[in-house]
Amino acid sequence: MNRKKISSYLGNILLIEALLLGIPAGLSIYFREKAFLSFAFTIALLAVAGILCIKIKPETGAIHAREGYVIVGLAWILMSAFGALPFFISGCIPNYINALFETVSGFTTTGSTILDDIEVLPKSILFWRSFTHFIGGMGILVFALAVMPKSDDGGDMHIMRAEVPGPTVGKLVSKIRATATILYGIYCGMTLVLVILLIIGGMPVFDSFCNAFATAGTGGFGLLNSSIAGYNSYYCEMVIAVFMILFGTNFNLYYLIIRKKIGLALKNEELHWYLGFIAFATAVITINLFSTEHWLDDSFRYAFFQVASIISTTGFSTADFDKWPQISKTTLFILMFIGGMGGSTGGGLKVNRVIIAIKSGIRSIKNAINPKLVQSVKVDDEPVDENLVKSVALYVSNLFAILFVSVFIISLDGYDFTETISSVVACASNVGPGFGWCGPSGNFSSFSALSKIVLILDMLIGRLEIIPILILFARGFRLRKYN
Repeated sequence: MNRKKISSYLGNILLIEALLLGIPAGLSIYFREKAFLSFAFTIALLAVAGILCIKIKPETGAIHAREGYVIVGLAWILMSAFGALPFFISGCIPNYINALFETVSGFTTTGSTILDDIEVLPKSILFWRSFTHFIGGMGILVFALAVMPKSDDGGDMHIMRAEVPGPTVGKLVSKIRATATILYGIYCGMTLVLVILLIIGGMPVFDSFCNAFATAGTGGFGLLNSSIAGYNSYYCEMVIAVFMILFGTNFNLYYLIIRKKIGLALKNEELHWYLGFIAFATAVITINLFSTEHWLDDSFRYAFFQVASIISTTGFSTADFDKWPQISKTTLFILMFIGGMGGSTGGGLKVNRVIIAIKSGIRSIKNAINPKLVQSVKVDDEPVDENLVKSVALYVSNLFAILFVSVFIISLDGYDFTETISSVVACASNVGPGFGWCGPSGNFSSFSALSKIVLILDMLIGRLEIIPILILFARGFRLRKYN
């Protein structure tokens, strides 16, 4: 393993985080907040650590698959560890485990929180809290690939595959740096459009940027204790709902649209399933709410926003869905598992994995009935490689094994089954709120330190899709087994 190259790469990542922290530090000066000292101290630590790591000169710049996974796993852990310091040093979150939980939740775009009163926090801290969603949404290493010198032997592709969510990752163009630049260009462009639309709708400029960051990263950290409902604006709710769906869509489709291949993008089977899940869930919840003394327009308003929020794994709320009828809560719980499309900023299993798993299951049933039948799994009328089918099955089985272990450990806290299992699913799927007192009107502060550490690992595993985190803890891990 090229440890010196890993160290050098991580050094650059730490310096990038130091530069990014300069933005909330500047805001703390503008708003005359004492939080500036916590940002300044963190920036100084990052600068020193980054420079020391960069001084370790590698003999070769080659990055292979194993190094790519290690870089991604360590980068996210180190960024979170340093990123938690402003919360901790400023006293906004005096417990470091809680500060780390909040930061990991931000970077992984989960949106689960331990805070009881968000509105009392300094604006610079609130900005950093939302900005972590924007940084983690597309991925800090994807940004790094766009600005840093490329590695030898095409190693940048290993890093992108380890960080970008979904069972398959490919280059949009021949060069990986150009691909990263295109992805971030689309990401930033869509975010800017959302900011402008929210300002037009009457939302304050500062709030518009922070809520746009949380929407773009499909994270869900809000500025108000009542989340988006606090703005009491139907226009802003619908704009955010539409953009949550857009950011939960595969960014490769936007590139096709830019290339004027709109027809090809609209024929995408995963997109059809994604929109189908949204339409079906919205219809079910709308009817269910309408039948329980809600007006039809309010039923649709609440249903559409919450479905968009949950399937994109953003986690914003305009209503306490924990008080909804059981069929509506069950529908949302299923959407937590499904998540957004592959190659989006959304979490969950991803729609393309769900498609492959369903079609693979149907094929298994047909083969059981007719053993002589030879049939491949097809997506977009193209056969799916059998190795990919097996990797989807492996991913799903590993994920559920992790969920079971997490639920067992967290059950030691002695809380109700609903809170225990929904907290794990909400964190591992990067959704944010669960059900019960960790739902949209509650938080995760009551969990023990051990449970919070488990949930932190679940958030990282959910965002980085298992391997980059497990490889850091599995001694003697052999990556070729999973290639």
